[in-house]
Amino acid sequence: MKIDILTIFPTIFKGPLTESLIGKATEKEILKINIIDIRSFSKGKHKKVDDKSFGGGCGMVMKPEPLYDAIKSAGVKKKNNTYKNPYAKPYVIYMSPQGRILNNSIVKNLAKFKQLVIICGHYEGVDERIMNYVDEEISIGDYILTGGEIPAMVLVDSVVRMLPGVVKEKSSVKNDSFYNGLLDYPHYTRPAVFKGHKIPEVLLSGNHKKISEWRVEEAYKRTKERRPDLLKK
Repeated sequence: MKIDILTIFPTIFKGPLTESLIGKATEKEILKINIIDIRSFSKGKHKKVDDKSFGGGCGMVMKPEPLYDAIKSAGVKKKNNTYKNPYAKPYVIYMSPQGRILNNSIVKNLAKFKQLVIICGHYEGVDERIMNYVDEEISIGDYILTGGEIPAMVLVDSVVRMLPGVVKEKSSVKNDSFYNGLLDYPHYTRPAVFKGHKIPEVLLSGNHKKISEWRVEEAYKRTKERRPDLLKK
């Protein structure tokens, strides 16, 4: 998969997207991340990427020209360009508090695309005409951050974990919270007794059928206690 990230703060991604599983996925050539500096597409002397809002009001708006050129540089042609395989097209995402709230179902679908193009907004947002080149707006929650860079990191991290070969054991991903509509079951490791607290006996039984049943029961119980809304879905 290729991921193009359009931002006015390119250096912010150096740490988070070069370490851990994302760094390893890049080394294995499962993933290619391309950071595109929107400011480099500004024609002005001062590389201006924002301007005052038409109609007045506080705050600035990201200008359409440099954003459009940055999107085009990622290989995006038209929003409604026809592809025989819909997942072969570059899928353009704008990280926005007005978008769909990110969830595991969205993540699994995005992991099918060959290329994602992620726009990181700032100020009061982007000029609305840029939406003609955006396939989807995605939010990571009902709150406001200073820009779209951190939400973009969240999106990339969640999607990359779904790519084959990134996480060593496939079952690790499938057993994660939300993958099958439930929260994850409790996990334990050595020692078997810690500060007087013992692990459940079933985990020492060696009976894989009983262990599996216990894990399903615990996942259901935990979901019912903490996120009953998931069971309603």
